[in-house]
Amino acid sequence: MKYKVTFRKRFSPEGEPADDPRALVDPGDGVIEDEEMVEIIEPAGLGVAEDLNEGTGSQESNDNGFLGLGTETWVFDVAEGREQEFKDALVESRVVLDFEEVPDESLTT
Repeated sequence: MKYKVTFRKRFSPEGEPADDPRALVDPGDGVIEDEEMVEIIEPAGLGVAEDLNEGTGSQESNDNGFLGLGTETWVFDVAEGREQEFKDALVESRVVLDFEEVPDESLTT
């Protein structure tokens, strides 16, 4: 069975990935037979150089802690009979925005 999974993905202000949400999914050995990344969508505000606090007297007007949120989508091939373990791991990861079962023929390029 194949599942299309969309993860929450964090990016630094420079547009560099700040995490690996896929690594937080741990369904156990043998559950995932194959996986393929299909898409990364960066947040729209990356690369904005404007200092929003300019002139406010803030000692640290540049928010170095900002992490923009985007998405990362993967397709996983899950072992037959282990689908519930996979779904449970997705929910427990707390970084999955959406997942759906997809027919094999819809994944052709």
